[in-house]
Amino acid sequence: MMSQMPRQAALPTCPSCAEPLDAGDRFCGACGYDLSVVPPSPDDHPTLTMNGSALPAPAQTGGAVREVRDDRRAREAPPGGPTAPGVSGVSGGPGAAGVSGVAAGSGVAAGSGVSDVSGVRFDRLSEPDEYALQAPDPRVAAEAAVVAESAKVCVACRAGRVDDDGYCENCGHAQPRERDHMELESGPIAAVSDRGLRHHRNEDAFGLGCTALPDGSPALVAIVCDGVSSATRPDDASLAASKAARETLLAALPQGTHPQQAMHEAIVAASHAVNALAEDPATAREHAPHQNAPACTLVGSVVTAGLLVVGWVGDSRAYWVPADRSSPPARLTEDDSWAAQMVAAGLMNEAEAYADERAHAITGWLGADAYELEPHTASFKPDRPGVVVVCTDGLWNYAEAAEEMAGVVPPDASARPLHSARVLVGHALDGGGHDNVTVAVVPFPAPAQGAGSA
Repeated sequence: MMSQMPRQAALPTCPSCAEPLDAGDRFCGACGYDLSVVPPSPDDHPTLTMNGSALPAPAQTGGAVREVRDDRRAREAPPGGPTAPGVSGVSGGPGAAGVSGVAAGSGVAAGSGVSDVSGVRFDRLSEPDEYALQAPDPRVAAEAAVVAESAKVCVACRAGRVDDDGYCENCGHAQPRERDHMELESGPIAAVSDRGLRHHRNEDAFGLGCTALPDGSPALVAIVCDGVSSATRPDDASLAASKAARETLLAALPQGTHPQQAMHEAIVAASHAVNALAEDPATAREHAPHQNAPACTLVGSVVTAGLLVVGWVGDSRAYWVPADRSSPPARLTEDDSWAAQMVAAGLMNEAEAYADERAHAITGWLGADAYELEPHTASFKPDRPGVVVVCTDGLWNYAEAAEEMAGVVPPDASARPLHSARVLVGHALDGGGHDNVTVAVVPFPAPAQGAGSA
């Protein structure tokens, strides 16, 4: 082990022939070198790698040596303690006679101050340029990582934290919600719902299910609800209605209730579920004199091996699109709307009524402030295969006529219902996406593999 005692500085030598010199010599006694001449600086500047980074070596002048420390070794040596073994000075070039060289593989020296004569003094250590920080407590670091992972970061500015209301505390941007885009495939049926391009949230909801009738034949259920935007908590209203209607149908059909009667009961159950929201304390806090109670529209379909049943309240619709596109499609529902009333009364034709700004004012809905609940139901027995398209006005605004809707539905809709639902939602978004868009695609007749609860 190298001694930790201070070293005596070595005698100076001739820069030309390395012959030892005496104090006060002006010329080398061996080669005659003029010791008063300042040697030229080397042309090249070698690079020293320190802790993985490349730093240029400092220039040397007049025999003085600039100290360079290795940060790693400085951290290992305690402040005021001895020099680490194997560390020596850095040669300062021809003018720094007597300076020890760098030990192989040791990097650069951790020395002290420079004496008036050539050489490096090791009698004390200089203060380090930097002191190593204490290593963080791993328990504290782990807790911080958990907090950072659980905190939501804004999708817009990527910097702010998202508060409990879903808004960025930095830029105020509303964050995407879970219901902004929803997709579900349940056996042979599927549905897609999207917020659209103009609304700040998705107020639509849907419910799907597959069950079996008492004779073992399959039955497919699809419910689509559209929250009334002018009402309080329209998103909660549509969700409550779709769940209640779906659960009622899936409970009644296996018991032998006729599908049309079961649809009527499902709409009544959905109405009760929405009415109950008006008594919820959350509604009371938000409710204002100029606002209506929670409300939504509903349209649903039950498809069996030979029967197609639809039910509705409001202006959400159901369309029939045959697999053979040479056969005519049909709209299966009639809107509860101002425009539909004008047409039914003979006061306007359909084009005039739906061109009016009052066209989409609904006259029927589910909610505590509805005038009177009038569930509409209808049964059909198609003589050929096809699909039922169950949708909100966010879709049919861009494909209102049955022929237009049939032109958008893919030919393989029965075999690929989820793909078809995506195509239909995409059609609405491409058209402008002014409203929430929700659509369910149900094949007719219900295939056998759709039997069983889902």
